[in-house]
Amino acid sequence: MRPRPRPLLLAAFALLAPPALAPPALTAQPAEDRLTVDRYLDWEGVGDPRISPDGGRIVYTRRWVNKLRDNWESALHLMNADGSRPRFLVEGSSPRWSPDGERILFTAPDDRGRPQLFVRWMDEEGAVTQVTRVDRAPMNAMWSPDGGMISFTMYTPGELPSDWSIDLPAPPDGAEWTAPPRIVENMHYRADRVGFTDPAWMHLFVVPAEGGTARQITHGQWNVGARYIGIYMGAGYDWTPDGRTIVFDGLMRDSDMRYFESNINAVDVASGETREITNVRGLWTSPSVSPDGRTIAFTGYEWSPQTYHVGEIHAIGIDGSGMRKLAPGLDRDVGGMIWDADGERFYFSVQDRGSANVYAASLDGTVERITDGVQMLSLSSIAGETGVGVRSAPQEPGDVVRFELAAGAVPTRLTDVNDDVLEGVALAEVEEIWYESTENAQVQGWIVKPPGFDPSRRYPLILEIHGGPHAMYNVGFNWMFQNFAANDFVVLYTNPRGSTGYGTDFGNAIDDRYPGERDLADLLRGVDEVTARGYIDIDRMYVGGCSGGGVLSSWVIGHDNRFAAAAVRCPVINWMSFAGNADVAMWAYRRFRDLPWENPDKWLHHSSLMHVEKVTTPTLLMTGELDLRTPMAQTEEYYQALKMVGVPTAMMRFQDEYHGTGSKPSNFMRTQLYMRKWYDRWVGKPPVS
Repeated sequence: MRPRPRPLLLAAFALLAPPALAPPALTAQPAEDRLTVDRYLDWEGVGDPRISPDGGRIVYTRRWVNKLRDNWESALHLMNADGSRPRFLVEGSSPRWSPDGERILFTAPDDRGRPQLFVRWMDEEGAVTQVTRVDRAPMNAMWSPDGGMISFTMYTPGELPSDWSIDLPAPPDGAEWTAPPRIVENMHYRADRVGFTDPAWMHLFVVPAEGGTARQITHGQWNVGARYIGIYMGAGYDWTPDGRTIVFDGLMRDSDMRYFESNINAVDVASGETREITNVRGLWTSPSVSPDGRTIAFTGYEWSPQTYHVGEIHAIGIDGSGMRKLAPGLDRDVGGMIWDADGERFYFSVQDRGSANVYAASLDGTVERITDGVQMLSLSSIAGETGVGVRSAPQEPGDVVRFELAAGAVPTRLTDVNDDVLEGVALAEVEEIWYESTENAQVQGWIVKPPGFDPSRRYPLILEIHGGPHAMYNVGFNWMFQNFAANDFVVLYTNPRGSTGYGTDFGNAIDDRYPGERDLADLLRGVDEVTARGYIDIDRMYVGGCSGGGVLSSWVIGHDNRFAAAAVRCPVINWMSFAGNADVAMWAYRRFRDLPWENPDKWLHHSSLMHVEKVTTPTLLMTGELDLRTPMAQTEEYYQALKMVGVPTAMMRFQDEYHGTGSKPSNFMRTQLYMRKWYDRWVGKPPVS
């Protein structure tokens, strides 16, 4: 067990004195047995558990906060399959057992701090070999079936289609001329801001398992791994059992450059010759090859202009024949399809109404639920009839679990990495609610209540809005919400229309109208549901969110003035300028169908900036300085506009942060404390102009 340094003491953070609206009423000081911010420094996480081929051992990644370097560090830990003999193995992450169980492939920094692939032998000697020496981070590493090669995906340097050679005079000896410009000729130019050579495409590579020169086997202006708006939907590839072919998905834009599509393809490992397997236009992703090599299971849907569609399960022959949809009635996103040894069925996780459980499907379309319950349960790997994954629940942080691959399985917890941090800590209760919104929509949400909750008291309320917008708040342990509740806030979080986990129609209900009347109604009806219960101080209600939550929190305060303050984080507030400076500008084109100059009214109508004259809510803006997804310019525009209309506002520019404000442990804690400080400044509804 890693020794734990004593927690660091955090200094109080101060802001400028607020305007004199009402005396600030600070929340009650939390008791010693609550989840205080300083406990975050001792927090740990687990992930990616992998069971050995013989089912005897489990290797997994364990993460902790390095308090001196202000980052998360990781190491591989090993234990027996029943959880006994847990021990440190080696520094690194993303472990993968070799097919014979004698080696573990993993990712770790080299002596210059660059991510590389390594292999550790699992004999008594425990020798470690560095496999790659590449300039960019290798990802999604996988063994070949015979264990002789290792495949991975990696960004590739750009290949400019034009000849840009010029007759520039040579600089004099000792001269210090300015570096040449980076030449950009495609829409991935934002990647150039963080050091990629334009364009940066994700492709497949292979390397001998004992180490050597990595060889690129796919080429072109597209991505392996269905990189849809920057989010990977699985590894994106799989080996055929004979080791001669890799089946992969390849994401590209269609001919009019407004939408995405991807195919399932096959590449010959030796020659690099590539062929398409699917011939139906769609967004096809995450192929998984059956043990006999004849069938590919994959997810996706036939092409549609909709911004959201459930990734349905399909199967197709390795030769491209017999494509068919499996489990058409499931209507939920699935992930991590893993075949059993005899190829009779495959297993996967399903997100449904705030929870995630494991299911199985066979090629005849039969679907069976393996686990059930209010939990977030992943499936990482299987051996025989046993699966392993990570499980979390409202009051239970993520831990490695084992479960049998049969209906009614109950996961057995194998780790307890945060039990010491939470010893004696009173956690908040989380209550599930359902309520009706406009057009008879049924919306799910959760109320997080402070420890020792007393319904006769009046508590301040925080409405936290998730990002995406096609994402799902869930029942897993949420450190942010538990910490707010520890400071006597009631937290409401909901899955308004547009959220995943409720089917295609619910998720696509905001298509071509985001943000708009539907998601706004779903959020505010949730607030009405909670305030009607009588324990909320209606003069101390607050709203916040990041990314898609920043979009909607800025939209809320432009259409409703019930909140005493807002914390709008990493927002998009002007779709017109977003289309010109974000790394996912194409997503906006897909969202609104028309290009900005074709239908500017639509783009402007859905921009919070155009409704700023109606804002009266004091607003804190928080964005990472390096954010490419919702660039700082979006926050700056909103800050200036709020100042111009006289709304009390402050802008925080977080250092060393890309999208979001909490990847650095200190910045996560700052975000929590600054939000609370801002909310405590504003008591009572702001004056209506």
